[in-house]
Amino acid sequence: ASAGGKHMLSILARRGPSSCLAFRIISVFSIFIHSCFQNYKVIIAHISIPYYNTHDQAYRKDVNSDMKLLIIRHGDPDYSIDSLTEKGRKEAKYLSERISRLDVREFFVSPMGRAKDTASFTLEKLNRTATECEWLREFAPRIHRPDLNGRLSSIAWDWLPQDWTDCEEFFRYDQWFDTDILKEGNVKEEYQWVTENLDNLLAERGYIHDGQVFRVEKPNEDTYVFFCHFGLGCVMIGHLLGISPMVLWHSFCAAPTSVTTLVTEERRKGIARFRMSAYGDISHLYANQEEPAFAARFCEVYDNMEQRHD
Repeated sequence: ASAGGKHMLSILARRGPSSCLAFRIISVFSIFIHSCFQNYKVIIAHISIPYYNTHDQAYRKDVNSDMKLLIIRHGDPDYSIDSLTEKGRKEAKYLSERISRLDVREFFVSPMGRAKDTASFTLEKLNRTATECEWLREFAPRIHRPDLNGRLSSIAWDWLPQDWTDCEEFFRYDQWFDTDILKEGNVKEEYQWVTENLDNLLAERGYIHDGQVFRVEKPNEDTYVFFCHFGLGCVMIGHLLGISPMVLWHSFCAAPTSVTTLVTEERRKGIARFRMSAYGDISHLYANQEEPAFAARFCEVYDNMEQRHD
């Protein structure tokens, strides 16, 4: 305490019991102030609040502290020309502002136009290229869907809920593709082709798929981005997490340009597993006051004829 403070304490002490309370209060306060000044350097050192500019390289590395797989659906599609609508291009632009801030190790893209057009906004902004992978195309098999009376459906994963939920195998990770209808469409063969290519890609980067876990031979904290499709993305996610794609296809919905993030967890050395930290994230759209497109969704109420039924 200061010399003036000590002098005041001595005066109060000489005045006797009537000044006892004031003496005690000032004593405690004096000790507290003295302690603060003596230890201010320690206090400040422990109240350090970092500030990051989201465009700084240091920030980009800090937010990518795990190995990440980012599975991105293309923007709002114009299927007639396999490209994007004007809204889809706006979505892809907003997406590029988000992805360009990340420290991405490698980009991969589907050979289909709508995925390549979506990726182009990010790649041009970063002056980067993406590896085009045939297996990242939209999941291709066709089947005879039960409610279509034998007519060939355009895709294998667009079922009415009363049909697919009635089949117990569809809920099982290792049996969903063994039903008669999916066998006829060679769905299992396509699924194995996609997942084998995904496993090979991860193995080349140090993660070997072994049953329901991954053997880690070269641990890393890299980020890999895949520009692809809703149906194909569900196949990738189901394979990595041990979930039937039928459940994902019909229970989850990834809006155009949505970002799904999977990260590795290596709780014991050499053994890792993927976890999904975000599904269908479209925060980049909301940040720009852009409503998500309705693509991939169906009518919320049957009587709403302005929304898609089939």
